[in-house]
Amino acid sequence: MGTLEKIKERFGNKIKKIFMHNEKRAYIEIDKNHLLDFTEFIFSLPGVRFVTASGVDNLDNMEIIYHFSFDPEDLMVSIKTFIDRNNPEIESISNIIKGAQNIEREMYELLGIKFKNHPKLTRFLIDELPEGVYPLRKNAERQVEQ
Repeated sequence: MGTLEKIKERFGNKIKKIFMHNEKRAYIEIDKNHLLDFTEFIFSLPGVRFVTASGVDNLDNMEIIYHFSFDPEDLMVSIKTFIDRNNPEIESISNIIKGAQNIEREMYELLGIKFKNHPKLTRFLIDELPEGVYPLRKNAERQVEQ
Protein backbone atom coordinates (compact mmCIF):
# COMPACT_ATOMS: atom_id res chain seq x y z
CA MET A 1 0.00 0.00 0.00
CA GLY A 2 1.36 3.41 -0.96
CA THR A 3 1.73 6.41 1.31
CA LEU A 4 -1.40 8.23 0.14
CA GLU A 5 -3.48 5.09 0.60
CA LYS A 6 -2.12 4.68 4.14
CA ILE A 7 -3.00 8.28 4.97
CA LYS A 8 -6.50 7.91 3.48
CA GLU A 9 -7.07 4.64 5.34
CA ARG A 10 -5.93 6.10 8.67
CA PHE A 11 -7.73 9.47 8.47
CA GLY A 12 -10.66 8.98 6.08
CA ASN A 13 -13.22 11.72 6.77
CA LYS A 14 -10.66 13.92 8.59
CA ILE A 15 -9.29 14.77 5.16
CA LYS A 16 -11.12 17.77 3.73
CA LYS A 17 -9.61 17.56 0.27
CA ILE A 18 -6.82 15.87 -1.68
CA PHE A 19 -5.38 17.61 -4.72
CA MET A 20 -2.94 15.77 -6.97
CA HIS A 21 -0.77 18.40 -8.64
CA ASN A 22 0.87 15.57 -10.58
CA GLU A 23 1.82 11.95 -9.84
CA LYS A 24 4.70 13.09 -7.60
CA ARG A 25 3.01 15.91 -5.70
CA ALA A 26 -0.08 15.71 -3.46
CA TYR A 27 -1.75 18.33 -1.27
CA ILE A 28 -3.96 17.20 1.60
CA GLU A 29 -6.18 19.79 3.26
CA ILE A 30 -7.08 19.19 6.90
CA ASP A 31 -8.61 21.02 9.84
CA LYS A 32 -5.97 22.60 12.08
CA ASN A 33 -7.23 20.54 15.03
CA HIS A 34 -5.99 17.35 13.34
CA LEU A 35 -2.49 18.65 12.55
CA LEU A 36 -0.64 16.85 15.35
CA ASP A 37 -2.33 13.51 14.59
CA PHE A 38 -1.45 13.79 10.89
CA THR A 39 2.11 14.88 11.67
CA GLU A 40 2.75 12.03 14.12
CA PHE A 41 1.38 9.46 11.69
CA ILE A 42 3.14 10.77 8.59
CA PHE A 43 6.47 11.26 10.35
CA SER A 44 6.32 7.66 11.62
CA LEU A 45 6.09 6.19 8.11
CA PRO A 46 9.24 4.61 6.67
CA GLY A 47 11.30 6.75 4.30
CA VAL A 48 9.67 10.08 5.18
CA ARG A 49 11.53 13.38 5.61
CA PHE A 50 10.16 16.70 6.81
CA VAL A 51 11.29 19.18 4.15
CA THR A 52 9.94 22.56 5.29
CA ALA A 53 6.78 24.50 5.98
CA SER A 54 5.31 27.53 4.25
CA GLY A 55 3.03 30.28 5.49
CA VAL A 56 0.81 32.42 3.27
CA ASP A 57 -1.32 35.45 4.08
CA ASN A 58 -4.51 35.10 2.04
CA LEU A 59 -5.98 38.32 3.54
CA ASP A 60 -9.07 36.46 4.81
CA ASN A 61 -7.05 33.69 6.54
CA MET A 62 -3.55 32.32 6.99
CA GLU A 63 -2.51 29.15 5.22
CA ILE A 64 0.19 26.85 6.55
CA ILE A 65 1.60 24.04 4.43
CA TYR A 66 3.87 21.32 5.83
CA HIS A 67 5.93 19.55 3.16
CA PHE A 68 7.01 15.91 3.53
CA SER A 69 9.10 13.88 1.12
CA PHE A 70 8.55 10.14 0.76
CA ASP A 71 11.83 9.33 -0.92
CA PRO A 72 11.21 5.62 -1.67
CA GLU A 73 8.10 6.61 -3.67
CA ASP A 74 9.55 9.83 -5.10
CA LEU A 75 6.47 11.57 -3.68
CA MET A 76 6.03 14.95 -2.01
CA VAL A 77 2.99 15.23 0.26
CA SER A 78 2.00 18.64 1.60
CA ILE A 79 -0.41 18.95 4.51
CA LYS A 80 -2.34 22.19 4.22
CA THR A 81 -4.43 23.91 6.89
CA PHE A 82 -6.00 27.33 7.38
CA ILE A 83 -6.15 29.49 10.49
CA ASP A 84 -7.90 32.70 11.47
CA ARG A 85 -5.95 35.72 10.28
CA ASN A 86 -7.11 37.84 13.23
CA ASN A 87 -6.00 35.20 15.72
CA PRO A 88 -3.29 33.29 13.85
CA GLU A 89 -2.60 30.46 16.25
CA ILE A 90 -1.90 26.76 15.76
CA GLU A 91 -0.17 23.94 17.62
CA SER A 92 3.56 23.62 16.97
CA ILE A 93 4.75 20.40 15.35
CA SER A 94 8.26 21.00 16.74
CA ASN A 95 7.68 18.64 19.65
CA ILE A 96 7.23 15.86 17.06
CA ILE A 97 9.75 17.13 14.51
CA LYS A 98 12.63 19.10 16.04
CA GLY A 99 13.62 20.32 12.57
CA ALA A 100 10.41 22.38 12.40
CA GLN A 101 11.48 24.74 15.20
CA ASN A 102 13.26 27.36 13.10
CA ILE A 103 10.75 27.48 10.24
CA GLU A 104 7.95 28.00 12.78
CA ARG A 105 9.98 30.82 14.32
CA GLU A 106 10.36 32.38 10.87
CA MET A 107 6.60 32.22 10.25
CA TYR A 108 6.00 33.72 13.70
CA GLU A 109 8.33 36.60 12.96
CA LEU A 110 7.36 37.27 9.35
CA LEU A 111 3.61 36.49 9.44
CA GLY A 112 2.70 36.75 13.13
CA ILE A 113 1.56 33.11 13.40
CA LYS A 114 1.73 31.91 17.01
CA PHE A 115 2.76 28.29 17.40
CA LYS A 116 1.37 27.02 20.69
CA ASN A 117 3.72 24.88 22.79
CA HIS A 118 6.78 25.85 20.72
CA PRO A 119 9.89 25.54 22.93
CA LYS A 120 11.39 28.91 21.88
CA LEU A 121 8.99 31.11 19.94
CA THR A 122 11.18 34.20 19.57
CA ARG A 123 12.43 36.36 16.73
CA PHE A 124 14.84 34.55 14.48
CA LEU A 125 15.83 36.80 11.56
CA ILE A 126 15.26 40.52 12.11
CA ASP A 127 15.86 42.04 15.55
CA GLU A 128 14.93 45.62 14.70
CA LEU A 129 11.33 45.06 13.59
CA PRO A 130 8.77 46.99 15.64
CA GLU A 131 6.44 44.76 17.65
CA GLY A 132 3.33 43.86 15.64
CA VAL A 133 4.94 44.40 12.22
CA TYR A 134 5.03 41.26 10.08
CA PRO A 135 6.86 41.80 6.76
CA LEU A 136 5.18 38.98 4.82
CA ARG A 137 1.64 40.05 5.63
CA LYS A 138 -0.06 41.55 2.62
CA ASN A 139 -0.74 44.77 4.53
CA ALA A 140 2.84 45.08 5.89
CA GLU A 141 3.36 48.56 4.50
CA ARG A 142 0.23 49.81 6.33
CA GLN A 143 1.48 48.25 9.58
CA VAL A 144 4.55 50.50 9.53
CA GLU A 145 2.47 53.65 8.96
CA GLN A 146 0.12 53.00 11.92
